[in-house]
Amino acid sequence: MLEIKNLHVSVDGKEILKGVNLKLEKGSVHVLMGPNGSGKSTLANVIMGHPKYSVTSGQIVLNGEDITTLGPDERAKKGLFLSFQYPHEISGVTINNFLRTALNNLRKEKINVMEFQKLLKDKLQLLHIPENFAERYLNAGFSGGEKKKSEILQLAILNPRVAILDETDSGLDIDALRAVSEGINTLMDPEKEILIITHYKRILEYITPDKLSIMIDGRIVLEGDKELVDQLEEKGYGWIEKE
Repeated sequence: MLEIKNLHVSVDGKEILKGVNLKLEKGSVHVLMGPNGSGKSTLANVIMGHPKYSVTSGQIVLNGEDITTLGPDERAKKGLFLSFQYPHEISGVTINNFLRTALNNLRKEKINVMEFQKLLKDKLQLLHIPENFAERYLNAGFSGGEKKKSEILQLAILNPRVAILDETDSGLDIDALRAVSEGINTLMDPEKEILIITHYKRILEYITPDKLSIMIDGRIVLEGDKELVDQLEEKGYGWIEKE
C-alpha cells in the first residue's frame, strides 16, 4: 500500500501541497481529479522523488517503509512507476534497448536478450501494438497517442507494484483513448495499485475506479466513488469549493 501522510510541498518557497492525505489500496484503481493548478501533477512528481520539489513536512510510505527521502531510482526499484503527462523524446535510443536496460536495472538477475525479446513480443501482442513499434526511437516523432502507448508498454514490461498515470488521457482521440484504457485494464491485477490523474470524465467510461479523490488548492477535499464524477460533470468544481 502507498500512503501519503499530511504532505506539505513547496517550490521556490511557495507552498503547493498543503497537507495531502491519500491511501492507495492493493488491487485498486484510484482516480485523482481537480481543476488546473490544484497540485495533482505536483503530487505525482513528489511521489516519484522529483528533486525540484521540497517536502517541508509529512511522509510518503510504501508498504510500511518511509521513502520520503529516497531518490527516484531507489523508488523505482521498490516498485513505483510514473507515466509522464508529456513524455520526453529520446532520439537514438530504441524502445527495445531502453526497456531492456530499464528492466535489468530493476532485477537482481539480468534478463538475456532472447528472454527479453519473448517478453516484449508477448506484451506488444497483449496491448495490440505492432512489433516494429519497439524498433523506433523512444517517443521521437510520435503522435500523442503513440507516446501514451509507449508509456503503457513501459508499464507492462517493468511491471511495477504502484503505477501513477499523470493525465494519460490528455490529447488522445477516441480510438487512442480506448486503446490506452484497454491496456491499463489488461495490466491491472490484485497485486497492483494504479493512481490515474485526470481532468476529464471520458477515461472513466472505459476504466471503473474503486475510489475517487478531488484535489483543490493543494488539499484532498472530497472522496467518493464513480457517482461523484457525474456530480462534477453536472455542477463543476465550484459547488465543492462552496461546500
